[in-house]
Amino acid sequence: MDESAFSAALVVVRSFADVDLMLERVRDSAARVHDWIASFQGDPLEMLRLMKFDAVGFHPVGHHPLNLVEQINQTWTFTVALLAARQLLSLHPEAGGFRLAPGAHASQPLDIMSEVDGLVGAETFAAVTPRNNNKLVKDLVKLSATPEQHRYLFFMSPAFPGNARLPQFEQNGVQVWS
Repeated sequence: MDESAFSAALVVVRSFADVDLMLERVRDSAARVHDWIASFQGDPLEMLRLMKFDAVGFHPVGHHPLNLVEQINQTWTFTVALLAARQLLSLHPEAGGFRLAPGAHASQPLDIMSEVDGLVGAETFAAVTPRNNNKLVKDLVKLSATPEQHRYLFFMSPAFPGNARLPQFEQNGVQVWS
């Protein structure tokens, strides 16, 4: 995968190696902020202020500066999307790969869309529980209205550890996975 295959808003993965490369970029951003925290020698309250308000962190994919709170949110947003893409590569090798643009500011209608138009679409999120902010229901409603042949909702939550299909949450032909 070359540098042109991604930006802070859009990531394209066509293989498991692409997913692994992007997960390594996420890990690199986490390592950079880990090093900053480990070397911090000031007042603990000042450290928390800097984490909340100053750009001491880094975007997990684009590596541009962010406040640490946003880095944490974006790290798990992209991690879930990348792990979902890995699952979708297994389920749909005919999709030609996937475009990932997770988050509210995304550059495409769904968090994940197949390179083959109309074949696969998915929404993704990370939350303490999948019911936080009614996210599960909202994403199911959104996906139910999309034309993709195969529709998925992937989430990460400590309430549902591991990688498993959760038919108890499925509606209107949308598969749900933790």
